[in-house]
Amino acid sequence: MIIISFIFFLLLFVVIGVVSSFKSRGSSQDYLLASRSVSPLFVALSAVATINSGYMFIGMVGYTYLFGLSSIWLMFGWVFGDFLSSLIIHRKIRVISQKRKILSFAGLISNWHGDNFKYARIIAGLIIILFLGTYAAAQLKAGSKALHVIFGWDYSYGAIIGSLIVLTYCFSGGIRASIWTDVAQSFVMIAAMIILLISSLINYGGIGNVINDLSNISPSYMKLITEDINQPFFFSSFLFILGWIFSGFGVAGQPHIMVRFMTMRKSKNIKIIRFYYYGFYSLFFLLTIATALSARLIFNSESNFDAELALPMMAQKFLPEFLIGLVLAGLFAATMSTADSQILSCSAVLTNDLIEIKKHRYLITKIATLITTIIALLISLFASSNVFNLVLIAWSVLGAVFAPILTLYALNKKIPQNLLIAMMISALLSVLLWRKLGFNADFNEIAFGMIISFVIYFIFKK
Repeated sequence: MIIISFIFFLLLFVVIGVVSSFKSRGSSQDYLLASRSVSPLFVALSAVATINSGYMFIGMVGYTYLFGLSSIWLMFGWVFGDFLSSLIIHRKIRVISQKRKILSFAGLISNWHGDNFKYARIIAGLIIILFLGTYAAAQLKAGSKALHVIFGWDYSYGAIIGSLIVLTYCFSGGIRASIWTDVAQSFVMIAAMIILLISSLINYGGIGNVINDLSNISPSYMKLITEDINQPFFFSSFLFILGWIFSGFGVAGQPHIMVRFMTMRKSKNIKIIRFYYYGFYSLFFLLTIATALSARLIFNSESNFDAELALPMMAQKFLPEFLIGLVLAGLFAATMSTADSQILSCSAVLTNDLIEIKKHRYLITKIATLITTIIALLISLFASSNVFNLVLIAWSVLGAVFAPILTLYALNKKIPQNLLIAMMISALLSVLLWRKLGFNADFNEIAFGMIISFVIYFIFKK
């Protein structure tokens, strides 16, 4: 029954994606940007599903499980930083992409003011391919982890299943298929989290028992400021929270997320999109934290417990088989909703930035999607662990490299090509160096990289 339930929801996503192809207009613009015709609700839910990758179901759960209520600062910093960037950048991305007839994220970086900087476009494209492509491969790998726990399958099976599903609906409907399936996946994801939270509370005897016992785990577990980050508060705690605000602001530098805002029907829809986006996003974040705290009580006595597997383990422990399949589909959907977006963004770079395609662009873009999916799958299956360490910094690199540039653009600042390239390379190297030196434990690398990028601009601007 678990497998049947799991397959049912996966097939549902595939069917939704394939059905979206009936609205296809047979052009590369439609394939990559859905002809800029997506409704506010769909833009918002798609962005939420894309940003809530395996990080939320696996990483955030694991962090909260270990460190307790203080993880809420990650939510505050991330959402607040994301909101700040939306006030400055999101609407203008939609306006400029249409005005310049831009289909890719690297195109925004190189052609915002109509200059069409060739070398900047190539460098931005290479950064996106390297880090976003590896990130996509890791999403395929992350989905395999839950399948391994529930079914005992080899890790490669989940990557293969995920890539085939993503390829099927993306190849047929492009970003419209990605967005439509993201919407369905959003509801499955939040339904899975609600079911897990309610079942864990019921089985533990209610909210009162949970809160009381959580307070007994350690003196700091249910404190907003723990001993790990408050010595003194206005130093380490402030830097910790500020770093996560930068991380949230770094959403503006993520091609696979920002392309959603390029697809919205009208730029003036950004206000209603914000309402849907931050409302749904905050709710999901809070549910994730609450579920992870419940998991700590349930599995606290188990030695060598992998906190990142708390959700599938809770599903096995408390739920009937059909709902286990739902939870597993929700977790798997979280990884697919991110991987498909990343694969399409890489396809856009290949066909619009690294190779300028003039004829048969629609067909070649679809072929690029196939090639990108195959490469991501091969990386996920055969790459060494060292390659997957890149995933830990992919978000930071993309955010630090691109968010400062888009911020300056949105504030009507012109950046010469040489300075643009210097900002990208300095941000990239700063992130890598900061992490290599281990300073990210106190102040994360995306913040340092973004600061360096802005400093380079203000020093060398004309």
